[in-house]
Amino acid sequence: MAGDGRRARGGTGRGADGRGSQPRRRGPITVTPGGELPRWVREEITRSTPKDRREAALVELSAGLAAFSEERFRQAAAALRRAKALSPRAGTVRELLGLAEYQLEDWEACLRELRTYRRLTGETEHMAVELDALRALGREDGVEKTWRLFFELGGSREAEDEMRVVYASYLLDRGRVAEAWRVVNPGRLVASPGASTLRRWAVAVRVAAAAGDRDAARRLLDAIRREDPELDWLDELESLVD
Repeated sequence: MAGDGRRARGGTGRGADGRGSQPRRRGPITVTPGGELPRWVREEITRSTPKDRREAALVELSAGLAAFSEERFRQAAAALRRAKALSPRAGTVRELLGLAEYQLEDWEACLRELRTYRRLTGETEHMAVELDALRALGREDGVEKTWRLFFELGGSREAEDEMRVVYASYLLDRGRVAEAWRVVNPGRLVASPGASTLRRWAVAVRVAAAAGDRDAARRLLDAIRREDPELDWLDELESLVD
């Protein structure tokens, strides 16, 4: 369903409190055609892994990343679990494994890995994935606690958008429409919104429609359509507004 919070998330994020031994990310994680990882990833593995395990960890991480990028999530998770056994304190390994487990809908494993990633790095960019895993598990106390914790720690605008997408969807599923609107209401519609902002607007369409505010829902839907008329979930949102 459009904007329901169940999707893989990425982004660069920013550190929550400067703790952790891992370096701040300097670019997207990609593997070259020859299988080489970025220099900063290799440096991270070097710092966090015993010398006799480094090359093996890099081989498994490279295999896991290649499988992840091709959406072969089961193979990715298997390789990344082997990388984790070799290099358990490498933030990149724990991050990618958590995201692979999310795609496999292993919510407990996803939570375990992404929480470890957050402790190792201080990064909060994937807390919305944590929130969604808790939502899928029906752990309402955990959802509420994680929502509050994000705002204590802080995060990027994109990370906050994603948190609002998931939390507002959670509230809407429980019939807490007025609360959901307070969470996701975008207020003034900004020019050139990013992908996370468009997802926030999409959930706002759903919430406005549920509240019976067709004018607000139409205004938001038209704004999304102007920005990206090719989105595959626009027709679904249109059906809520008509």
